[in-house]
Amino acid sequence: MAEQYPRFDLTDQVVLVTGAARGIGRATALACANAGADIALGLRERSTADSLVAEIQSMGRRAFAVQMNLLELTEISAAAVEVKRHFGRIDVLVNNAGLGPENPAEDVTEADFDLTMDVNVKGTFFASQAIGRIMIGQKKGSIINLSSQAGSNVLPGESIYCTSKAAINHLTRCLANEWARFGIRVNGIAPTFIWTDATRTSLETAEFHRRAIEHIPLGRIGDPHDVTGAVVFLASPAASLITGTIMLVDGGWSVA
Repeated sequence: MAEQYPRFDLTDQVVLVTGAARGIGRATALACANAGADIALGLRERSTADSLVAEIQSMGRRAFAVQMNLLELTEISAAAVEVKRHFGRIDVLVNNAGLGPENPAEDVTEADFDLTMDVNVKGTFFASQAIGRIMIGQKKGSIINLSSQAGSNVLPGESIYCTSKAAINHLTRCLANEWARFGIRVNGIAPTFIWTDATRTSLETAEFHRRAIEHIPLGRIGDPHDVTGAVVFLASPAASLITGTIMLVDGGWSVA
């Protein structure tokens, strides 16, 4: 009998990525398509998907955009049904959508607090619940939550963001424990600072960039595909015995 080696591809899997319009979400959608997956794009505004859909289709994979604003629970549940109807199943959910307005703790308003927690924690939970119910019926699936190094390290001026990502880390472990009996794996990825449209303004500031690099032993800011490599691995058959873990993609920040 031929040796069965690990498979690091996503051939013919269906992957739903939330917050797929730009940054790490867009890069994730493209990386998963490159690895062989068909892609569902969960978007706050469905109309923003045209160029990304075309790019995925040019790679020979199917792409389907759905309206999925994580502040609207009805949109989350409707998107789950729509993707399932379109593809017949959902193999992987990547909970990428999130935000993190910077504000000193003494200046945080109730509106700041509620928005951050509603998107990062509440939205992630209910997206996981909606897709998790489908995966329970399938008796298999993989959920990958985008956390942050902020979930286990202090970032001054980002107390609420840090709190939300700490909650994501523990939610990941809780869901991994509850849903393992259904063949569902739940893992998290915790990146350091990554070059995206959302972070570029800060990272191009010399002082901010210097302070960030001081904490990263590998000496550089991350690229989105530093993160997407971890996503593809955790979604792939090669990671079939991995669940409940938070994978650090932080250039060594946590051990500096």
